[in-house]
Amino acid sequence: MITLTIDGKEVQVPEGTTVLRAAEQAGIHIPTLCDHKHLTPYGGCRMCLVEVEGARTLQPSCTLPAANGMVVYTNTPAVQEARTFVLTLIFSERNHFCMYCPVSGGDCELQNAAYGQGMTEWPLQPNWQPYPVDASHEFIVLDHNRCILCRRCVRACAELVGNFTLGIQERGANSRIIADLDVPLGESTCISCGTCLQVCPTGSLIDRKSAYQGRLKDVTRVKSTCVGCSVGCGIEMIVRDNRLLRIEGDWDAPVNQGVLCKIGRFEPLVEQSERILTPLVRKDGVLKAATWDEALQVVASRMNEVKGHNGAGIAALASTRLSVEALYSFKQLFADKLDSNVVTSIEEGVTTALPGWVARKLGKPFEGSLDEISKADVVLSIGVDLVENHQVAGFFVKRILPQGCKLVVIDPYDNGLHALAHFSLRPKKGSDYDLLVGLMQVIASLGMVRMHPIGTHDLTRHTPDNVSRTTGVPAELIREIGHLLAEAEHPVFIYGKGLTQASFPTALEALLDLARMAGALSDTRSAVIGTKGQANSTAAYLLELDKAFDLKGHQVAYLALGDDHPSTRLLEHVENVPFLVVQASYASPLTERANVVLPAAIWAEQSGHYINLEGRLQEARQGLTPPHDVRNNVAIFQALAGMLGITLDENWRDALQQRVWISQPDVCR
Repeated sequence: MITLTIDGKEVQVPEGTTVLRAAEQAGIHIPTLCDHKHLTPYGGCRMCLVEVEGARTLQPSCTLPAANGMVVYTNTPAVQEARTFVLTLIFSERNHFCMYCPVSGGDCELQNAAYGQGMTEWPLQPNWQPYPVDASHEFIVLDHNRCILCRRCVRACAELVGNFTLGIQERGANSRIIADLDVPLGESTCISCGTCLQVCPTGSLIDRKSAYQGRLKDVTRVKSTCVGCSVGCGIEMIVRDNRLLRIEGDWDAPVNQGVLCKIGRFEPLVEQSERILTPLVRKDGVLKAATWDEALQVVASRMNEVKGHNGAGIAALASTRLSVEALYSFKQLFADKLDSNVVTSIEEGVTTALPGWVARKLGKPFEGSLDEISKADVVLSIGVDLVENHQVAGFFVKRILPQGCKLVVIDPYDNGLHALAHFSLRPKKGSDYDLLVGLMQVIASLGMVRMHPIGTHDLTRHTPDNVSRTTGVPAELIREIGHLLAEAEHPVFIYGKGLTQASFPTALEALLDLARMAGALSDTRSAVIGTKGQANSTAAYLLELDKAFDLKGHQVAYLALGDDHPSTRLLEHVENVPFLVVQASYASPLTERANVVLPAAIWAEQSGHYINLEGRLQEARQGLTPPHDVRNNVAIFQALAGMLGITLDENWRDALQQRVWISQPDVCR
């Protein structure tokens, strides 16, 4: 630790801390514009200048390392004069007309900095040159008139997302933000993650949905968890008058540390389809509005008629987007109380059944945390497209590639990571096991095995030459990748549905043994990460809702869809079911076929818990009030249970401990 004095206050900070961060720790405010706590210090705006005893000139506190015995002053006349001068120049460069800006009134860091300096007018007139506005993007508007060239967006696109879409063109007064080689943002390589929006300190980058919809003082911020996939990113819902205006990443969230993908930031704001606002019951072949009591009575009566058909009377399927509480109530009602023989999720355990089987065979979890990616010098991705799915995990991979990390992608299908990979392998379909064992053979032949495999694999037969004939991957490439894994100090293995949708766990077990031999899996640590499926795939596995389903012969099918969307496969399976009950938020071809429709709240209208792919238990909080006649999923199950004379308990935490976890459990968080 080092000790310095800031404005007469003694501060102790770790070595390497900047003066700006030391001041923040001491509760001393230093205004900034280009600085962001999640970006590498840049020192471009000069707003954070401070006076240091012994220094000849004012120093930028964001890039100045704190030193033992350093004495710093943050509000001397010289510092105040410099800040005002910096702001004067910034306001003179572009057209910052605050009265027309959508972030004016508390959201704009430039305006707030000016008010902090007591500025209420322009000391210098702007040059009045109009700058273009790029509105070509589906979600984002880029207004060059508001830009202060702080480069936060450029740095965030590179450092946090690893996409490198944004850059700077020209120099001096002609400098401006561009996408790729100066193409419209909507036609660029932008992946619509919106990170640039969130770091922009002015109104230069705004989203189309929330612009002019409310100032900072008029909105409510609700911290919650994204339910778009199993990564489980922390989010903040920006709400006004029971409307969801905007979604931002939570910079303090341990999973994503502020970054979000398109699915988490923008897609929930797009109206999915027509909301179901009242219970519906089919009468004379037509769905008609009904009361809750009437609809539940119809469902309960039909269930009482068929529940004695040796368990085959009722089939129940639930979306893995439902909360743990809802899934537990669902399981209690249909599996434990009604003894139905088909009670599972619509995902059917495609992403968790095999990993769960392996975990139970080992008697312990075997997967690690996403934090492992930041330490990786080699990442091997197999059976998952991290550009299309679980995108935030993909950001973590992409942003370490410029640091020298080598990327190996194994996928016979088109994969967004193929173009970024140092080694791109497209083995023949169904040959993953042979390829993985071939890599194990290379490590063994080099005498660089760090931990012996658990399984039995014929390494003698799986030479690179033999494996090449089986998989179609060149033998020399197999040798090179095997050598790379053997020498890696911190290899990380990421796998997805390409491995877990198989009928047998042989390829997955081979991947784990390869990880053991390369030093990525041991009794003390794991750098093996499975991407899972939807938000609560892990919870569905732990509650044994991970089996395949067949609805043939069932008289009643109950589908707890929530705000999920039915797949074509699901529609085909329910086509011949005599009596269909759908618990859903939105109208769909599935609700059109239903005999009873029960309106359910969407993700933002209810609270609940979710278990992400790391085994981290997180809470999603309610940010909106549902429409009058719409109920949350747990309340619907409880009401139906009451109509059937069944009592449901709330011991979902205990229920999660009945099966071996796939990842390290975190049920106390």
